[in-house]
Amino acid sequence: MKRKVLIIDDETDECLLISAFLSRKNYEVKCAHTLGEGFEKLKTEQPDALLLDNNLPDGLGWSRAEEIRKQFPLIQITLISANGASAYPVTANGSGFDKLEKPISFQTLENYLR
Repeated sequence: MKRKVLIIDDETDECLLISAFLSRKNYEVKCAHTLGEGFEKLKTEQPDALLLDNNLPDGLGWSRAEEIRKQFPLIQITLISANGASAYPVTANGSGFDKLEKPISFQTLENYLR
């Protein structure tokens, strides 16, 4: 069974590149470009992993990471940002989320999703 990945990122080109790469690696990939659209897809698609951008048109994605983890405790959440991922101290219950800085290396991404 294919692992499902949801990407919430307003950068369409970034979504297309990551989606194409992961699809070739046998992942089922869906994209959302706003938090609102992302929350709907979280409910309907029930992905195994989430790539969550911070700066989105309708809010800061990372500020919703805790809420997502509470609603979907089994989902693997990786925070992504072009604005220095290490600059944002996001933690959940004492343990940090994985963070990747854009541009994302496909090899690094694949390692995170294993």
